[in-house]
Amino acid sequence: MAEPIKTVIGFDFGTRWIGVAVGQTLTRQASPLGAVKNGDWTGIEKILQAWGPELLIVGLPLNMKGEQQEMSKRAQRFGRQLEGRFGVRAVFVDERLTTREAYQLAIENQSKKSKTEIDSLAAALITESWLRNQENPVNGPPA
Repeated sequence: MAEPIKTVIGFDFGTRWIGVAVGQTLTRQASPLGAVKNGDWTGIEKILQAWGPELLIVGLPLNMKGEQQEMSKRAQRFGRQLEGRFGVRAVFVDERLTTREAYQLAIENQSKKSKTEIDSLAAALITESWLRNQENPVNGPPA
């Protein structure tokens, strides 16, 4: 039997900044890690070395009809580059409205967040979306 995935790193891909979060399958929760500039492969490598993820989650920007758009292709290319550079499998998750939700959470918590903090929070939401939809042998099927 394959060892279950324990640590995942999630990405909210953007043309300028890429939000990053770490998630755990045991808790099905994710925490923002910050953001890296698009193209900062050294920064991404440091994050992956520090956390040793078994899987990478990349937000897939779809339009409101669920169709791919230009940013979808860029995010998919980014995911393939992650796999090729670091040898860790990447999967894609529908990220519709996660940035809006991240802004809403910041408003509800009455905290001013920078664009990079919002991107990182969106990455955590994307990661948690994937985590909630996974079978977990420790906790059973998702609620």
